[in-house]
Amino acid sequence: MTSKESPENNPGLVTSPDAATNGFFVQQTNYRIKDPKATLDFYSRVLGMSLLKRLDFETQKFSLYMLGYTDIASAPTDPVDRAVWTFSQKATLELVHVWGTETDPDFAGYHNGNTEPLGFGHIGICVADLQAASARFETLGVQFQQKPVDGNPAFILDPDGYWVEVFDLAFVASVAAVAG
Repeated sequence: MTSKESPENNPGLVTSPDAATNGFFVQQTNYRIKDPKATLDFYSRVLGMSLLKRLDFETQKFSLYMLGYTDIASAPTDPVDRAVWTFSQKATLELVHVWGTETDPDFAGYHNGNTEPLGFGHIGICVADLQAASARFETLGVQFQQKPVDGNPAFILDPDGYWVEVFDLAFVASVAAVAG
């Protein structure tokens, strides 16, 4: 019996990646944000991420905030070295703030991908205990798109309306037992 991950079950799957792709990895997911104060609070205080690097682009009038779960104690202090270090980390979140959107009364925000037309869905955060994390989110006043009921993960909303799936490994095991 072949596995679901075998090439026979996944047309188009290449099992021997081109050697030219050695060293490639997913480095970031990018969100455009309205207000860095609210969004940085959410990702640092609520989700426990650290600010790895901030880059300000004066001419283009925008800033990048690179966040992740990396221990920043090992981050270089030199700004260029820190930028290189930051972009060598896996699975970071890049928040892009176009200056002035936070005070512009006509700025309606960005499309979160979960309304028509559908597009980008969400990021996922694995936690040690889904129920404990969800109870903490409730205490902190976090808005839920979906609470973790009936064996489902939680979906919380960040200040810009982007969905964040929150799950634990017990949830993953229960899904895998059914979906293989």
